[in-house]
Amino acid sequence: MSVENTAWAHGECLRRLTQTLVIRTLGQIADEAREDGESLQQLVERYEIDYAWQVLGSTRLHDAALAAVQERLGRPADEALRARLTALLQAAAAQQPNDALMSFDNDVPALLSELLCEGIDAESGSLVCTPLAAGMAPSQA
Repeated sequence: MSVENTAWAHGECLRRLTQTLVIRTLGQIADEAREDGESLQQLVERYEIDYAWQVLGSTRLHDAALAAVQERLGRPADEALRARLTALLQAAAAQQPNDALMSFDNDVPALLSELLCEGIDAESGSLVCTPLAAGMAPSQA
């Protein structure tokens, strides 16, 4: 896989990941707490809410995503796939505004297993050119 396609695949996975994140402001969370008749502290504890960059960069989410990937593959992830997972989570965390909030109760592990595993060749177990269909990769000039 060329460096250009690797960078494109990473960027495409990151784009798809960040588009699906459920990020909220403190005001939105306060409104939800009021609607539910509970204190902000109760809501934060119930949904395990923290800063989005903290959730995405946490060992807890990384380990959950790695477990989901390995379950989907039916085998342990190799070092290249582990590195790709780590890089995606770190990049997604870095893109979040400082005040964005997110719950630990999220779909990120399932989404990452889908994004990362659709780029795995079933026979060889190696990473192939895409997180998407090969025909969607950028053309070589």
